[in-house]
Amino acid sequence: MNSQDKNAAFPGIECRAGVKGGDPCIAGTRIPVWLLVKARLLGSDEQDLLKAYPSQRAQDLRNAWAFYHSNRAEIDQQITENEAA
Repeated sequence: MNSQDKNAAFPGIECRAGVKGGDPCIAGTRIPVWLLVKARLLGSDEQDLLKAYPSQRAQDLRNAWAFYHSNRAEIDQQITENEAA
């Protein structure tokens, strides 16, 4: 699925060339989905994430989780790549 298809299929998530390497981000931000997923895997709950990113809403997190569930391999790969960086 290309970036335009992902943008259309997952409202609230966008992939933009030149922003975080084109990684899927919360729309209108530079917060990548992989970062939120990694924080969640490390034990952060939604309240922690909303405090850490006060411009975000609960719906933004739901969009990120939905994207992850549909694109798990892609996001897991981005987590791996960013851990190695």
